[in-house]
Amino acid sequence: MKKEEIIQTGKNVLEIEAKAVNSLSSRLDENFAKAVEILSKTKSRVIVTGIGKSGLIGRKIAATLASCGTPAMFIHPAEAGHGDLGMIVKEDILIAISYSGETREIVDLLDFSKRIGIKLIGITGNKNSKLAKYSDIVLDAKVEKEAEPSGLVPTASSTAALAMGDAIAIALMKEKEFGEQDFAFFHPKGQAGKKLIKVKNLMHKGKQIPYVSESTPMKDVLKEMSTKKMGLTCVIDSEERLVGIITDGDLRRMIQKYGDSLLEKTAQDCMSPNPINIDKEDLATKALNLMEENKITSLIIKNKRGKIEGIIHLHDLWRTEMF
Repeated sequence: MKKEEIIQTGKNVLEIEAKAVNSLSSRLDENFAKAVEILSKTKSRVIVTGIGKSGLIGRKIAATLASCGTPAMFIHPAEAGHGDLGMIVKEDILIAISYSGETREIVDLLDFSKRIGIKLIGITGNKNSKLAKYSDIVLDAKVEKEAEPSGLVPTASSTAALAMGDAIAIALMKEKEFGEQDFAFFHPKGQAGKKLIKVKNLMHKGKQIPYVSESTPMKDVLKEMSTKKMGLTCVIDSEERLVGIITDGDLRRMIQKYGDSLLEKTAQDCMSPNPINIDKEDLATKALNLMEENKITSLIIKNKRGKIEGIIHLHDLWRTEMF
């Protein structure tokens, strides 16, 4: 094929699959809502099964559910009849994926699901199939045609099943109020989780925080900065509220301004007032953006009363490897 033909073939495939996914939304009905409600209430696990391309899609759906707060696992239907049925208990919910709804390995599981009384959600393109008839809830994933010319290779149909699984997972997240903090808990090693780390998890606090009062002589300010080794010190008023900051950069500027008389000055004379600060509940990514925008290496965390709760340094963000 010529380059133009290759490109056009790719476009045709994407257009067919996009149309297949888009058509699902117009067919979502009460069955979808019932499926999400049942899944959200289970005290056990979601078992996903499928074979061939549907099995690969099923593995992905199970992984997405698990990462979004719904315990899930994939069981291969062929292996199920050789002992893996023991992994399924009555309290589980089974999601079976088969476009035809007549896949022999899937059909073989249907009697077992009814025998133990497990709830069955079928994702299929054939609402008159055995899978549909056995299912407590049927989710219609029918597509107009496959993207492959002969219609033999699952393409649009497997994409539709995948999209249906994602729709279930995201709706479940909202139903169960699974938020950013929960997501980070399940993704401690991934980039997604790192981007959801909060400032409070990285900040220095307590005795690690360098601070002086407004009237502190500069010689003692230098001592505090040298002892705490953070390249700065906070300045507080008589009620321990943050009023300013003195950084290494401020010291260099003050030396140029005052010369030898610098040590005769107080913290109030040399501080930069109203330093940029951040809330401890903010994401670490916000702290990084603030540092980059203002060309600074540290941020102070203060509470609503103006008192210091911690300090976060650029080095603390580097250690997370979030960038």
